[in-house]
Amino acid sequence: MKSGTTYLSDLLGAHPAIFMSTPKEPCHFVDGRMLRRVWPYMWKRGYWRSTDRYLDLFAGAAAKPVVGEASTIYSYAPLISGVPQRILAFNPQARFLYIMRDPVDRSISHYWHRVRFWGERRPMLAAIRSDSQYTDVSHYARQLKEYLRHVERERIYVLTQEALLADTVNQLSRVYTWLNVDPAFRPGLSVRTNSRPELVYQVRGYGLLERLRRTSAYARLAPHLPRAARQLGYRLALRGLRPDEAPLSEVQAYLRSVQTRQTEELSALLNRSFPEWHTLQGEEHCTCWRVAQAR
Repeated sequence: MKSGTTYLSDLLGAHPAIFMSTPKEPCHFVDGRMLRRVWPYMWKRGYWRSTDRYLDLFAGAAAKPVVGEASTIYSYAPLISGVPQRILAFNPQARFLYIMRDPVDRSISHYWHRVRFWGERRPMLAAIRSDSQYTDVSHYARQLKEYLRHVERERIYVLTQEALLADTVNQLSRVYTWLNVDPAFRPGLSVRTNSRPELVYQVRGYGLLERLRRTSAYARLAPHLPRAARQLGYRLALRGLRPDEAPLSEVQAYLRSVQTRQTEELSALLNRSFPEWHTLQGEEHCTCWRVAQAR
């Protein structure tokens, strides 16, 4: 999650020998009770309910030799468990791609995602300190070990967002080779690595007014209210924040204290280092818009 999975999925799906599902994240292999708690929207879509409903997503795959999907929630331990077992019961020969990002940057991006879509109203440092999901999802060794208990290391291809963006052609060629499809194919897709809007709206206070604004009763009443009253209600319910202007030094220091150890565990597990993770190492680097293209 928040590591370039959409871009990677698009690159895979552009290959003539690969079919990727739409929606990208059907979450079929998550227990319905867990999914309802963690992602009610996908629970309502119901791809977890039956194999037939899930397989309908791949009706257009025809004879393509590689078929896949990209549900990030499959690496969301401990909130989500049992996923590798369900996948392997469905397809004992399944293989897995796991894309990671500088864990400090990923955790901060996760926070803004939850501000935008999940009503996260706590200040960033307080939220990250008190809610372990922000660092659990960035604990890549832990997430990988959930799968390595059940499959050989060779069946998991690991890459980083930073490497994919810095050298898209060669990184993608290696992935295609691992999947036994033509490695010379070039999809020609471009991506913005930072798609977050410049202005993010966060729920104020305890969120009571925002919950009221989302009720059916307010929806019926709103058209009869003066525009000024509706605008006032909006301003009282939400505040605009500019993520690029948020102070990050304390948050980054806290995350480094946790995620340096986690990354050492990852390095030992994979027998490699991650020099591309500059924020984790405390280095200054550009966080502006960037475009990468596979030529």
